[in-house]
Amino acid sequence: MDISVSQLPGIGQKISFKTGENSQIVLIVHHTGKRELYLFDDADNEEADFAIDLTADETRELGAQLLGATYQPVSADKLKMFKNQIVIDWIELREASVLADKTIEESRIRTQTGATVIGIVQGNETIAIPEVDQVLSPGNVLMAIGKQEQLDVLQAMCQGEEG
Repeated sequence: MDISVSQLPGIGQKISFKTGENSQIVLIVHHTGKRELYLFDDADNEEADFAIDLTADETRELGAQLLGATYQPVSADKLKMFKNQIVIDWIELREASVLADKTIEESRIRTQTGATVIGIVQGNETIAIPEVDQVLSPGNVLMAIGKQEQLDVLQAMCQGEEG
């Protein structure tokens, strides 16, 4: 995939993604926060085949879904990315956890484990890229990214074991 970024004076930034099949996705992020997404079946076309406006929240949700926030098509072991073994895992927060009923900021997950929470599933609701003031409740499923050993520490903390 070929990615290019360019500034649009007075408007914002244009990010273009050209695929190996010569399709292109263009995202225009306005200074106002508005996002425009365009799809070109043929990257050489001047007119988009599809266009949609997205809010900042919708863009974050789309990004989280592309990362696999609610659907994991393969096992976590197969989601190892890059040569440095970065993985994504889904971890349930139990009542006995020291993280229960704390905000992400108060829990200091990143500092204590090295892992980063990139999504939370609360029942039927999915929170993509949660804010630091998001409260972690027992029963939540945390979508986290990091090295396997970092996720193992987070798993232990979420189960109520010493971290």
